[in-house]
Amino acid sequence: MNRPLRIAAIHDLSGFGRCSLTVILPVLSAMGMQVCPVPTAVLSTHTGGMGEVVMRDLTDFLEPALDHYRRLELAFECIYTGFLGSPEQISHCLDYFRSYPQALAVVDPVMGDHGKSYRTVTGEMRGRMRELVAVADLITPNLTEAYMLLGEEYSPVPLTRAQAKSMLARLSELGPERVVITGASLASGERMANLGYDRGRSAFWYVACDYVPVSYPGTGDLFAAVLTGALLQDDSLPMAINRATRFCELAIKTTFGYGSDPRHGVMLERSLGALTQREILSDYQLL
Repeated sequence: MNRPLRIAAIHDLSGFGRCSLTVILPVLSAMGMQVCPVPTAVLSTHTGGMGEVVMRDLTDFLEPALDHYRRLELAFECIYTGFLGSPEQISHCLDYFRSYPQALAVVDPVMGDHGKSYRTVTGEMRGRMRELVAVADLITPNLTEAYMLLGEEYSPVPLTRAQAKSMLARLSELGPERVVITGASLASGERMANLGYDRGRSAFWYVACDYVPVSYPGTGDLFAAVLTGALLQDDSLPMAINRATRFCELAIKTTFGYGSDPRHGVMLERSLGALTQREILSDYQLL
């Protein structure tokens, strides 16, 4: 192939706050890939404590953009979806996946965090999100979203390894062959870990990371972007989880060390160089 791998990233664009497309674009570009942003909405800032946000919905952009790409006969190696603001946007994403059946289908089912759903997420949205998950190759829910997808009440109690494996396997039964759950606590003592399952190999993994007592917006987007890039670079799933975990840990600790306002997101600009390194990472553990 005489061009970089190409990714259609269907996400929102927040002008300030380092999340969604403003972290996905630089991360995947640093990993040597071409990101084609397909914005679902444009916001002045993210919605986490930044006052009254100015927002423009771009639902009517998604279908004409896809029609244009098909007329150009553009090829994409990955279709990657994130925040979606309405059931109609989910329908458009399904059209993207159908139009590029050979592309890696990545769904970050952005619906909530810390045990609560986001304001825009209705019962209909949760149901339609399961339709999107059903056609995905990989999903990357946080723990709150994992419970939502399974139709279960959120529990803050650390997971036993048996519970974690059951949750991963049941999420895979919804459709995706590979599942990664971010931000889980394990009863074995890991306060923060990312969990993975590959149905094709019947294998479960986890990568633990240091806990930092601050929450930054956009770290889920950061993790999913590095994970996606690593898989497209032919990392195995545990290696990709490892790479994404270590990069997020670096970005978070860097930001925490500077004492930056948490609402502004992680100081990605000081950490991007690490993504150009292709050292083998293997401190993942079997779950």
